[in-house]
Amino acid sequence: MTTASSDIIASDGPVVPSAMWRNLSARPRPTKLPKGLDAAWNRAVSWLVPLVPRQRRFMRLAHQVVALEGEYTNLSEARLREAAMLMRERFRLGRETDEDLIRAFAIVREAAWRLLEMKPYPVQIAAAMAMDAGIICEMATGEGKTLAATLPATISGWRGRGCHVVTVNDYLAARDAEWMMPLYKFCGLRVSPVTGEMTPPQRREAYACDITYTTNKEVAADLLRDRLAMGQRTGLPRMLLSKLIDGHTGGADRLVMRGLEHAIVDEADSILVDEAVTPLIISGHAPNAQQTEAFEEAAQLAVQLKAKEHYDVNHRFREIKFTRAGRAKLNELTEDMSGIWKGVRRREELVNQALTARELYSLDKQYVIQEGKIVIVDEFTGRLMPDRTWRDGMHQAVEAKEGVEVTPPKDTLARISFQRFFRLYRKLSGMTGTAYESRFELWRVYRIPVVRVPTNRPCIRTQQPTRMFGNADSKWRHIVEQIREVNETGRPLLVGTRSVRASEHLSGMLTELGLQHQVLNAVRHEEEAKIVAQAGQRGHITVATNMAGRGTDIKLGRAVAEEGGLCVIATERHESGRIDRQLYGRAARQGDPGSAASYLAIEDEVIQRYASKWIKLILARQRGRDGQLVNPIYRRLAEQAQLRAQRMATRQRHAVLKADDWFDEFLGFAGAEG
Repeated sequence: MTTASSDIIASDGPVVPSAMWRNLSARPRPTKLPKGLDAAWNRAVSWLVPLVPRQRRFMRLAHQVVALEGEYTNLSEARLREAAMLMRERFRLGRETDEDLIRAFAIVREAAWRLLEMKPYPVQIAAAMAMDAGIICEMATGEGKTLAATLPATISGWRGRGCHVVTVNDYLAARDAEWMMPLYKFCGLRVSPVTGEMTPPQRREAYACDITYTTNKEVAADLLRDRLAMGQRTGLPRMLLSKLIDGHTGGADRLVMRGLEHAIVDEADSILVDEAVTPLIISGHAPNAQQTEAFEEAAQLAVQLKAKEHYDVNHRFREIKFTRAGRAKLNELTEDMSGIWKGVRRREELVNQALTARELYSLDKQYVIQEGKIVIVDEFTGRLMPDRTWRDGMHQAVEAKEGVEVTPPKDTLARISFQRFFRLYRKLSGMTGTAYESRFELWRVYRIPVVRVPTNRPCIRTQQPTRMFGNADSKWRHIVEQIREVNETGRPLLVGTRSVRASEHLSGMLTELGLQHQVLNAVRHEEEAKIVAQAGQRGHITVATNMAGRGTDIKLGRAVAEEGGLCVIATERHESGRIDRQLYGRAARQGDPGSAASYLAIEDEVIQRYASKWIKLILARQRGRDGQLVNPIYRRLAEQAQLRAQRMATRQRHAVLKADDWFDEFLGFAGAEG
């Protein structure tokens, strides 16, 4: 495949896309992690795949599409619709040629201009072709990923086997489906979103459409529910055979999905990489009064133990380990207790969980309390997740710690990792603003290459040097001073924080100075999108978690460009450098001016948690020092801590994959998958 690709690039004649489309879109994905020599080969190939020069190839094809513009511009609406229906028929019957594919993109492009008043740029067409070929394309923030996705989605819809456009939240799924519906209807396709509040009949109807917009959590959960409905029958053919033999539907009437053909994943790095650390679990209620009471008792026991004397805290690996004195103290405290507390291993597990909740789970960081309930805050987006709970009793341990009603633990009915789920699709592609850093992992796990698509207009963002401080107080003072100075010029500011607590802290400091601002932390998606959309207006100050409003364009207000455009300030490094780059990318979209700055302190969590011992020894000499640390070596040491965090996250995702394979092999959860 590499040789063929090189030959196409070197050719002076017309670009022939057929081999590219067939080779990439039909590429098989592994159902399990490779082992031994296969794993070594997979790793070696992952380093070679990015070397294939794909960008110029897709840009050439995009210009061929643009060259056909004259043939369709002068057509009447009826004639253009007739051309679209003819293409739909050819794709549905599988009779399309290479030229048909180019013309299909040209037809959809012209229809988008007439119905949506948006005509895809060549770079958007190149991205669309990459996605139709089964590739993840990196498009800069503000380059029009939503519109670009309509082209490959339409082609997949014409093929008649369904297409799922997967995004990060219900609001974006519903918004994009409604926004692009006129284009899809013109092309003879049905489209519908699948959101959390929909009933099974509504979901079944939505999945039966040609194109379905949904979230990764909803579509994966629906797959698990369908598997539970099938019971021992591991496929639809067996269910239909059972119906013919004994007359029973075998649960077929309860299925909502019709298969996994093609997924176009928006914000692919977030969904395929960041959120892949935690598997999706379908659970059922299992009331156990004795176990619920045990969590409350464990929380009371944990308060009587002292850090370093009775237990050690490993912040990097988020672990609690008892010391010898701690075990002796626990034995003493539970000597007169009965029941579950007589078992040494079980009581240590319960108290260990209680200590983990106490030391490593913080209010307004990992969770908030709403209406007397613990609600998880998504680590990567800062959004609330009221429908999710921590597993293995951790949620109950946090509830007991905070003194709220302890909910009964739940039994696991079905589980699947997002890595495994997305590898079930026959074709998988996506788009995001930051994928290049994860190009090796995306190939090793999903067999998907990454291509960078150039911006439509040159990016003129000013990236200011990272500023490092000896303590957090000094860092926050300089951030507030910078906000005040920029605000006086009239430029809008978007300030990114890592946690709810940090955003509230900064908000309080801005309020003391009398600076009007908006705070976004774990709010409803629709409100979030509206606030972020206004963040580019003159004089606006928006304090938000790093990923707030992802998927929403920030357009500059009147005269803002003349003042220098949007100013983005990152108040702390994230575990993943991609998320920092996403935040920076909110400034200077589509050729607009803008700037980005980053402020760090030695006391920041990423540095303290992930830096190696020798780096901590170097930084310890400057910790607590007031003012900026000008020596660039400190910034490089902070970058090393972030790289270490990224490597650990990769290992965690690998562990989730291995656990998935183990469950499949030894517990027979998923059954055979073809």
